[in-house]
Amino acid sequence: MIAFNSNSHRRFTLILLCLFLVWWLWLAIDPLYRNDWLLENILVLLFIGLLVGSYKHLPLSRISYTLIFLFFCLHEVGAHYTYAEVPYEAWFQSMAGQSFNQLMGWERNNFDRVVHFLYGLLLAYPVREVFLRVASVRGFWGYFLPLDLTMSSSMMFELFEWGAAELFGGTLGMAYLGTQGDVWDSHKDMALASLGAFVSMAGTALLNSYLQRDFSQEWIESLRVKQPAPLGEEEIARLLNKDNQ
Repeated sequence: MIAFNSNSHRRFTLILLCLFLVWWLWLAIDPLYRNDWLLENILVLLFIGLLVGSYKHLPLSRISYTLIFLFFCLHEVGAHYTYAEVPYEAWFQSMAGQSFNQLMGWERNNFDRVVHFLYGLLLAYPVREVFLRVASVRGFWGYFLPLDLTMSSSMMFELFEWGAAELFGGTLGMAYLGTQGDVWDSHKDMALASLGAFVSMAGTALLNSYLQRDFSQEWIESLRVKQPAPLGEEEIARLLNKDNQ
């Protein structure tokens, strides 16, 4: 087992944190819609606080912290402009002299769709690391559960967006929701996040199948029935009898 160098790891994470804070402060200056920027950053600040607070007991790998860093840097761009109005089209035209949307065959600002895909692609691996180290999942479940949590958290965020839009309404609600008139926007966002997570976990599984000698055995063992007796009412009856003894 490779020794964990806590000092170099701490320096690496501090560098990422400082870089993100600089990026965050820069994009916090004069955002397009200040109230929308505040809404977009509520969950970011909570998540960063969770990462900092858990570092002592659960320091993640450099790979996981880097993936989280990249995602939140992209999210801050969306928070600064609002996702529906990130001017990537103008940036690309100034550099390449042609329309990026026409090149890709897009008819809308798809920055939000790209970031939803990257939500799954970049964050499924850190989620997998937590599952492996905290819940000790192995084999099939080490790939399925990160995908499942990414899908469910994407759904919860869409519900959070809907609730915020209903609560605040008006221009702020529409800017935060960012559907751009697409009635299927939430469904497409969730599908892209799920696709990103699937690609991430499929790639991780392929790499592990090459590097891990007992990959197949671990996969088979993870699907083996560990508790042959049924639970449900049988388990409730067993616990009641145990308490009455």
